[in-house]
Amino acid sequence: INLLTSGALNEYLSEIDKYARERFYRIVKQLKITQGITEQVKADSPMEWVRKMNCIRQQAEEIVIKELLHN
Repeated sequence: INLLTSGALNEYLSEIDKYARERFYRIVKQLKITQGITEQVKADSPMEWVRKMNCIRQQAEEIVIKELLHN
């Protein structure tokens, strides 16, 4: 309520959104490396690449949400 009444709510939410997006992309990049998801996998088996990338994105989203809720 303090953020809302002081007019700082939008700035605060924007900072959280920026942090979450940066963290999400960093985690996706790390998971791609650790799971060996490369452009070669994408070229050789596009559907398998999509499946794996969807799993990675979901994992990254869950991690970011847990981090935001616990802080």
